[in-house]
Amino acid sequence: MSEQANLNRWRPWADAGGWLRGLAVAGAAAVFLSISNAFGTGDLPFLIRLAYWGLLLVLGTLWGSLVARYLLRPEEREGRWLRVVVTAVVMAVPFTAVVWGLTRVFVGTGTPARYMPLLFVPVFVISLAMVAINVLVEGRRADAGKPVSSPPKFLERLPLKLRGAEVWAVEAEDHYLRLHTSRGQDLILLRLADAISELEGIEGMQVHRSWWVARDAITDAKRGDGRATLTLKDGSQVPVSRTYAAQLRERGWI
Repeated sequence: MSEQANLNRWRPWADAGGWLRGLAVAGAAAVFLSISNAFGTGDLPFLIRLAYWGLLLVLGTLWGSLVARYLLRPEEREGRWLRVVVTAVVMAVPFTAVVWGLTRVFVGTGTPARYMPLLFVPVFVISLAMVAINVLVEGRRADAGKPVSSPPKFLERLPLKLRGAEVWAVEAEDHYLRLHTSRGQDLILLRLADAISELEGIEGMQVHRSWWVARDAITDAKRGDGRATLTLKDGSQVPVSRTYAAQLRERGWI
């Protein structure tokens, strides 16, 4: 791993917007906890409560963002909430000591050190809530930033009886193209080169000067006498020319 990659892993967020969003969530939570007199802090003056919760949550955000950098990945959705709980536990274990120390500073008295394990519970609850909120915020931003892919333009050329079908192959016949689809076959007037350019977005490739084939349409591939033949879902036998055979082998199609 490069030095820059190592440095990036120690940054809580890769952009200033991430920092601002995390601190905004911490600030909003500090105000809420101060107003609600959470966890027995109601005896403190409001500004003291706000400073107390604000400092705790800002420090917690910085610490939590570092922990989350290693335990949470926006692109990993499977088991995400289990990792949220694990992240909250890892955050809360050492941060309980920080809460204990700041409580003694702001309140003047605090929980005896021997009862510190009991303090872990409220620290874990707040850590869990903060991590979950930030995961939801960043997850929504990631989803909103994903490009919306439009269907291949070629699908607009399908005759009415084939609309909505899967395109399995396109075969050149003189000036026409024979369409092999999940709803049958038909002919349209178009050059194969133009069709291939409009089929971008469907995994497939040209395998012969007269054929374009979709990857998912192939049910069998045979090689013999120096040539390969593909069998499609509709039973069509597609020849593979030597020009394209090497590319098919590289992709593992044959």
